[in-house]
Order: sequence, then structure tokens, then C-alpha cells
Amino acid sequence: MLEGGMPELPPENYPNAGNIPRMDFLVLFLSYLALVLIGGVMICICSKTHYLKGLVRGGAQIFSYIIPECLQRAMLGLLHYLFHTRNHTFIILHLILQGMVYTEYTWEIFGYCQELEFSSYYLFLPYLLLIVNLFFFTLSCVTDPGTITKANELLFLQVYEFDEVMFPRNVRCSTCDLRKPARSKHCSVCDRCVHRFDHHCVWVNNCIGAWNARFFLVYLLTLTASAATMAIVSTVFLVRLVVLSDLYLETYVDDLGHFQVIDTIFLIQYMFLTFPRIVFLLGFVLVLSFLLGGYLCFALYLAATNQTTNEWYRGDRAWCQHCPHVARPLSAKPQVYRNIHSHGLWSNLREIFLPAAAAHYERKKK
Repeated sequence: MLEGGMPELPPENYPNAGNIPRMDFLVLFLSYLALVLIGGVMICICSKTHYLKGLVRGGAQIFSYIIPECLQRAMLGLLHYLFHTRNHTFIILHLILQGMVYTEYTWEIFGYCQELEFSSYYLFLPYLLLIVNLFFFTLSCVTDPGTITKANELLFLQVYEFDEVMFPRNVRCSTCDLRKPARSKHCSVCDRCVHRFDHHCVWVNNCIGAWNARFFLVYLLTLTASAATMAIVSTVFLVRLVVLSDLYLETYVDDLGHFQVIDTIFLIQYMFLTFPRIVFLLGFVLVLSFLLGGYLCFALYLAATNQTTNEWYRGDRAWCQHCPHVARPLSAKPQVYRNIHSHGLWSNLREIFLPAAAAHYERKKK
């Protein structure tokens, strides 16, 4: 053990031994992270235009000439099963990934941090977040999002005002044969109309609607917080390890035989060689924190402005003269969709976390 109760590093791993090969994994990892983030931003920007559909259509045509037809049918069948039918594949994958991350955290980081006398509060915080996260994950999976039926159709028709742009009056669902309340949508995966439809989430195998949106937000918040907490604990552990061992003061021999002071990039590469699983876990939860954090900010923005993902996506396209359900004279002036459901921050959040229609419907059933 080193000074301060720190785990001792093997002598053959000391950086001045001159046996550390030059590694480009850091550059590759940062490039991969940048591509993922840029790709996510571009998808968000292009999703509201026709560019994304054009790119997807063009890419599909190119691959249709390369990939054999039998393999294409198999891939299309698999994609249809995963994303267009209700199944538990992503729920199982979600639990496996979460279990692997927490197992690695417990096996590698927790023990080392206890030796370094980390505060138990910070070490047990990810487990507390896990319990809360799994609870709201279960609620998001099993709670009815607000299925519209013959019994509650009239009730839902009175909840929201029709804007006559995105949600015109007197429109019937061609599949359910029900009158469509404002802000509702038929989910082709679940085969039902959902009140205040947001989106269908494959990770919870359920639609996100008026009655489970609050559970989904808390689930997303705790999932982001648990990933960020693991990233912080892992980073603090590695930094303390470097400081207590005076590793940043060491030197190494470069390819030309010259002694060099350890810089940040070399130090990260060295830590990857010494604690590869911890550094890999840190990289994974960092990427996860960025992705989940971005999506959480987007979800909170929608909640604060009383929008759904479906409405945000369709917002820029909702022109009166293009609405397939309403006949308009050619001389009619086009009207851009305007959100008429936002009534201030607190009122919008109260509508998410205390949906009045759900309570009213439950009282009516009793």
C-alpha cells in the first residue's frame, strides 16, 4: 500500500520504465465521441426538415444494390420486430447494461474508494439512485399512458382545446374509429390512441402519454444522475490516485530516448494501461451522461413549454392548407402552428405531474 492507504501500483507499470507504447486510443475515443455528439445534433436539426428522409432513402437505395435480397428481408424483419412491435428486448437489454455497469462499479471502484476513505454518502449515492430509477422505470413500463376508449372518449374530448391547425375538430381515427381528442395520436406499435401522446419508447416498451409522462421524466432524471454520479466518483478516484502517488511528477523515455515530463494525454494513457476497466467504465458513463443529459434537457424544455415530442416534431409542418382532414380554399392564408396550451412554467409542470384528466377519470369509474 502506498502513502494514504492507496492501492500500490505494480513496479513494472511505472511510467519511467520506458515500456509504455504510444497509444492513439485517446484520439480515437475523442473522435468517436465528437462524431456521436455531432451526429445527434444533426439528426435533431434534420429531423424537422426533409433532408434526413432524403438521406435515409438514398442510403437505403445504395445498400439495396450491395446487400443480398434475403439478407435485406431478414434485416427488415428484425427491425420491424424491434421497433414496430411491442416486445421486451430493449427492457432486457436495459437491465443487462445497467447490471453490468453497477457490477463493474461495485467490483472495481467501490473497493478502491473505500481504501482511499471516500465518503460513504458519495459511494452509496449511485445505489440510491438505482433504486429510485428502477421504481420509476417499472411505473413507466406498466402504467397506462392514457388509452382512449369508447368509455372515456367524451371525457378526453373536453380536456384540451382544438387549435384547428395540428389538431382539427371532428376527426376520427381510421384505425380505432374514435373521435380524436386534441393532442392525441394513434400509436402504430401499441395499436391504440393515446391521450396527450408524446412518443413510443422502446426502452420501456410503452407509449409516453398524459398518465405516465411524470414517471418517465423522473426515470430519465435519475438515470442521468446515476451515470453522472458514477462518472464523477470514477474521475475523483483516478485524480486522487495520481496526486497521492505523485505520478504527475514522474518522467518517461520517449521514442527518441529523451526524458519527458508526463503530460495529461500520456497520463490518461498510462491510467488506461494500469486500470483499463475503470477508465473504460468512465468513458462509457461519460458518453452516457452527455447523451442522457442532452435528452433530459430537451424533455424538460418540452415540459416547461407544455409541448410533446410529437407536437414539436410536427410543429413547423402544421400549415392549415396542408392538413389532410380539413378542406381549405386556395385563397386562405397559411397559418403557422402556435402552441396554445402553454400557460406558464408552473402551470405546465403541474399539468405534467398532476394530470387532472386521470384523477377525474378514476373518480368517474368509482
